[in-house]
Amino acid sequence: MSLVLPDFTESVIVRSADAEVVGRAPTTVRLLADSSATGGALSTQRVTLLDGADGAEPHHHAGSAELFYLIDGTAQLLSGEQVVTAERGDLVVVPPGLAHAFAAAPGHDADILIVITPGVERFAYFRHLERVAYGRQPPQSLLDVQELYDTYFRGSEVWDRARPAPGGAAR
Repeated sequence: MSLVLPDFTESVIVRSADAEVVGRAPTTVRLLADSSATGGALSTQRVTLLDGADGAEPHHHAGSAELFYLIDGTAQLLSGEQVVTAERGDLVVVPPGLAHAFAAAPGHDADILIVITPGVERFAYFRHLERVAYGRQPPQSLLDVQELYDTYFRGSEVWDRARPAPGGAAR
């Protein structure tokens, strides 16, 4: 793996009040710093999930690792063929190429800081997800941008068994 040398010369400071928020409860994403702001070093967002809400379906990144830090609450994270329950203060780092997903644990809220490194321009991706969630674009449109955002969707029977289906039963 090659070392990414970031190309930025000043600190990146994002005030909470200035961060763009995408989505609405039960799932909101606070866009903190995109790859262009950090010279390619990383991109980061804060995801808040209420009452067992889903975060991301199983996917992998070909060229980036993804870090999940639980600011508060309890989350389930798929990491390869394992579903991990993470609680406040826990850290999970998923290497490039490994399937992963995340959600608030059933009946719980989760507040998660997510960092992708090296960075990928992701803000437009989250805006795209919002349009899909609100029915302004079809879900299939995400398949057309997988390579652009280094987000490749894949199935996971392990994740499907661990997550409750709508209505509370196992999927």
